[in-house]
Amino acid sequence: MTPREKIIHAAMELFWLKGYNSTSIADLLSRTQLNSGSLYHVFPSKQDVLIGVLEAYRDGIEEMLLEPAWGQVDDPIEKIFALLGGYRTMIAESDCTYGCPIGSLALELHEPDPQVRDLLAVNFENWVKAVQRCLEAAGPRLPKGTDTNALSEFVLTAMEGGVMQARTHRDVAYFDRAVEQLRAHFALLEQAAKQAA
Repeated sequence: MTPREKIIHAAMELFWLKGYNSTSIADLLSRTQLNSGSLYHVFPSKQDVLIGVLEAYRDGIEEMLLEPAWGQVDDPIEKIFALLGGYRTMIAESDCTYGCPIGSLALELHEPDPQVRDLLAVNFENWVKAVQRCLEAAGPRLPKGTDTNALSEFVLTAMEGGVMQARTHRDVAYFDRAVEQLRAHFALLEQAAKQAA
């Protein structure tokens, strides 16, 4: 693993565990066992580390998130719920301390610089586009004229809100209820498409 990869990996873990603002350069050095010269050679500032982390999430969405969730799922709508199921697993396995890494950073960095804000937005957009591809693959199972982009954004909103509430209340049932409502919404959409056919 290169020094850059070590730093990115450590920063992903630390930003998730402690938050960006509470993670110090000393934390990164301790976690990576690198000296400060090595770190500053790769990332001149902590802000540069944050940008590197957001770029890694952006570039790794398939490998880190989608492939593990979708490996055994063919049905396009079930792929969406498999993706949500992956979040549920992380919530349950962490005793409801899990927070979506991008969502957590977006909440913490409410006034980030434009480059950071753009990378946060691109990460959300990539997630939405992945869900939108599933919706488009569902084709006639959804009513004609369904705004697949808006529906994908709604799925993201349900996921982020469910994660945030489960974490706040330390109860996965909050996430489960959000997914249940989303599934009911999809059932109504499929029913409407059948009736119109």
